[in-house]
Amino acid sequence: MLFNNKFILASSSSSRFKMLKNNKLHFSKVAPVCDEYSIKKKMILKKTPHKKISLELARSKSESVSQEKKDILVLGSDTIISFQGRVLSKSKSLKEAKKTILNFSGKKHNIYSSASVFFNNQEVWNATQKSIIKIRKLTEVDVDSYLEKNGKKILSSIGCYQAESLGPNIIEGIEGDFFNVLGLPLFPFLLFLNGYKNSKQKK
Repeated sequence: MLFNNKFILASSSSSRFKMLKNNKLHFSKVAPVCDEYSIKKKMILKKTPHKKISLELARSKSESVSQEKKDILVLGSDTIISFQGRVLSKSKSLKEAKKTILNFSGKKHNIYSSASVFFNNQEVWNATQKSIIKIRKLTEVDVDSYLEKNGKKILSSIGCYQAESLGPNIIEGIEGDFFNVLGLPLFPFLLFLNGYKNSKQKK
């Protein structure tokens, strides 16, 4: 196996789990124990650049698990949607989701996905990627139909669309890495894993 380093995914995200499983990687999953909401809120109040917010959240997740799990790589990841100068949060209802999608209609927004790897409570690697999504021009009827097809599962997505599922029905185009849109800078992480494997073999 090319990527045979075992690691822990510090995430409760089903999309990240599936992405890594589809690549036949050797890992287990442990939910992080950091307070993501408070960390994000403090950084927003400090007007931290949105790109850095996703990285700091990824670090916090990875570190929280690495403190308890020794002698194993821990991968933390986080995704931020930046739209018109604001960091978006998940919608709490389909009514809020409808408002979000209508606000996106005909416009572009940025997605920052970051990954951080810790080993024995020390960061050994990180990466952040940016992708740009444009949502096609939509009517209220379009959005109502989209939400009816998706149901409440759409609320698990910050942008109220799932690019790996029915998202292409409302997405006009993507600039950047598709895996990044799903929540993980996958290619940089695979390069890190391969390099880490090679560095261990040379010792």
